[in-house]
Amino acid sequence: MLFTWDTNNLCIVFRQWHIRSTASLLFSLLLVVAITAGYEALRAASRRYETKVNNRVDSVPRQQQIEVTKTAHITKAALYALQNFYAFMIMLIFMTYNGWVMIAVAVGAFVGYVLFGNSTTSTKENACH
Repeated sequence: MLFTWDTNNLCIVFRQWHIRSTASLLFSLLLVVAITAGYEALRAASRRYETKVNNRVDSVPRQQQIEVTKTAHITKAALYALQNFYAFMIMLIFMTYNGWVMIAVAVGAFVGYVLFGNSTTSTKENACH
């Protein structure tokens, strides 16, 4: 793989996601922006869920806290796995090494942070993308 700006015969992750025209390129770039912004939405939803669980644990009697914590831990583990899968899929999109696609990933991260990152720091704790 080599870095390129060429969009002729560009394939994004899947054989079926093949750029064949200017319209499909523009649609694909918008889709990449939406996908990347969606990752930030998932992270925001996970943070909201964790806050909700923590508040619930604090409001129930001590005997019920263990049960609430166990159930929540499974859900948080599923959200964590989904976030990692999502991040690695974005990394694969980025690894097309096409400049336009790489810019679309960065724009999507920007849009996602603007829309969903108001309650989080701008430093990244996840290093995969």
